[in-house]
Amino acid sequence: MAEIPAINTSPLIFFTKGNYLSLLQVVSQEFIVPKVVATEVQAYGESDVTAQALAKTEWLMIQETPPVSSVIQSWDLGPGESAVLSWGNAYGGTEVIIDDLMARRCAKALQIPVKGTLGIVLLAKQRGVISKARPILETFKQSGMYLSDNVMNKALKMVKE
Repeated sequence: MAEIPAINTSPLIFFTKGNYLSLLQVVSQEFIVPKVVATEVQAYGESDVTAQALAKTEWLMIQETPPVSSVIQSWDLGPGESAVLSWGNAYGGTEVIIDDLMARRCAKALQIPVKGTLGIVLLAKQRGVISKARPILETFKQSGMYLSDNVMNKALKMVKE
């Protein structure tokens, strides 16, 4: 199970609210959703699109994660980020999907491979799964994703857009 990446709440929300959940599968055919993350999503209620996707999508597997180590605790991250990082830390070399900057820094410090929402969209473009990344990123921004125009434009240049 060590190769299955763990995903945090915000990427899961952006991909489901934008109706792009299947794009996650450019990274892996299955994802671990830490129970803590599932609880955060389910708190939005049964009518929430992300909660519905979590309940209906077989390849989003809700799992208990290993206890959060003191090293991860010292970063003072949210419970979802900490759980995702605990998964990546326990299963060396396993990628985690996180957008939060401090959580990404923690992953880097612990040598946990990390990818974010932007990286997944760019990967989908590079692999020819999508023809244009910009409209998807614009949709995510409208859903609340913080992404400066400068960062987005630099990223899009990398995929010749």
